[in-house]
Amino acid sequence: MNNPLIPKGANIVSLFCRLNLHGKKNLPLRSSEMGLLIYTVKSHTPVTPVMAANYFKVSKPMIASMVKQLTNQNYVTKVPSLEDKRSYTLQPTPKAIKLTDSIYDEYFKDMRRLLNGMGVEKFTDMLILLEEANKLLLEEEHE
Repeated sequence: MNNPLIPKGANIVSLFCRLNLHGKKNLPLRSSEMGLLIYTVKSHTPVTPVMAANYFKVSKPMIASMVKQLTNQNYVTKVPSLEDKRSYTLQPTPKAIKLTDSIYDEYFKDMRRLLNGMGVEKFTDMLILLEEANKLLLEEEHE
């Protein structure tokens, strides 16, 4: 724990996370709910809570909580499955589609700035390293 890279790394990652979220504060939804809404609206196939939980690497109860909020605010409706009465898909409402269309480009503005500023090679390297870091953290979380 005496390695000076640990606090330096924590500060760098913390700043990156804060900067990446700074422009997303004026949304009517929490960032996690907005992510689920974008995923639901932009998906080419109907989204189930299990699909969303797997995609975002979170628990199904966490998705259920977000779905409840999105349903209460009239952003999604639950469409019961014809095959499995316990299952449902998420159907975005016109309100959800309008919101997603209006903020989609703004939501990913920081990633575009990084890609343009760093160039494709460095940006790709950063993504590879972040994927590796996420994988390590997810593995430890499931041990």
